[in-house]
Amino acid sequence: MSSIASTTAREVTRSLATGRNKDRTPVSLIFLIGLWFSLFFGVLVLVALIVDTAIAGAPRFDMELLTNYTSIVRPETAGFRAGILGSLWLMVFTALMAVPLGIAAALYLEEFADSTTRWNRFVEVNLQNLAAVPAIVYGLLAVAIMALMGFSNAGTVLGGALALALLILPVIIITTREAVRAVPRDIRQGSLALGATVWQTTWRQTLPSAIPGIATGTILGLSRAIGEAAPLVIVGLAGSVLFDPTGVMSPITALPMQIYSLTSQSREELRQAASAAIIVLLAMVLGLNALAIFIRNKFQRSW
Repeated sequence: MSSIASTTAREVTRSLATGRNKDRTPVSLIFLIGLWFSLFFGVLVLVALIVDTAIAGAPRFDMELLTNYTSIVRPETAGFRAGILGSLWLMVFTALMAVPLGIAAALYLEEFADSTTRWNRFVEVNLQNLAAVPAIVYGLLAVAIMALMGFSNAGTVLGGALALALLILPVIIITTREAVRAVPRDIRQGSLALGATVWQTTWRQTLPSAIPGIATGTILGLSRAIGEAAPLVIVGLAGSVLFDPTGVMSPITALPMQIYSLTSQSREELRQAASAAIIVLLAMVLGLNALAIFIRNKFQRSW
């Protein structure tokens, strides 16, 4: 009897989760057709854009695209070495700024803060709103912070990384809180019952259990940051830097900035190179997303 009840409950749960219910009405069928059309239209537009860009940049898929600097004099051999290295430098320093701060803030809000106080509720509401603020606003904020700190040089690694760190910080905090919240209360209560403090429970039990979700959210935030150009324009990153970055105060460019600069050029060779660079940038973003999926599937735990 119990097996029949459990089987029925499992079938009902599966039908509700997948939407595969035999009770189909005309309204539900029209709604389902609308969902399928939306999915098909979105994927079709995305594939058409990628194929069109790949065809436009196909003549420039060579090693010179990755090893040469951008050249207006010889546009047929123009490359994006400075932009690719600049984007990698920006991602490293952005992660160093945003990840520890975001994880610490999320742990405080989820494990230590009193959610009934007005101040904590105010912080939580504003964190949700900050995730929807336009990227260009974070560029303006980074410029203001750099000015307050006394840095007058524009277009440096520090300024670009600061803008991107501010951009992804709300995303990291929100995803980390969700990952920490997903850890069962039984683990915390068991640790506290054995005599551990709240800090020891958070550091040794809760945080290690939430690492897969934290890593996934962090990588997805970085994959968003690597494709952003608006905040980098505000902090003064140029599109035509012809040397590799050497330090945190070194002037740099980034791949989205070079693409933005070359797509406005009238020469066909430069526009071909920009199309090829778009595919390179897309490959970097998809690579980071694939890494996030691998980490999630590799270290995911069922409670």
